[in-house]
Amino acid sequence: MSFLDGVSYLVLLGIAMPLKYLADKPMAVTYVGWIHGGIFILLMLAIFLAWLIRGPSKKWFHYGVMVFFAALIPLAPFFIDRILAREETGS
Repeated sequence: MSFLDGVSYLVLLGIAMPLKYLADKPMAVTYVGWIHGGIFILLMLAIFLAWLIRGPSKKWFHYGVMVFFAALIPLAPFFIDRILAREETGS
């Protein structure tokens, strides 16, 4: 889910925003923004559900906080996904 959010964020910033300001196509930001917003809400729901399923431990709370803040920074979700995958497999 974090990966999908990261991709939609990059599409919003890298494609839709230039279309709005350089090609005078504001609807690109509207539609891509709605899609990205929906994905972001689903990501937040996934974080909350993972925390409920795994139990309210400090470790999972920190993971959720890391994913949340990574979702606010372009490209960060891709790095966080790798870090958490490594952490989960223990390597």
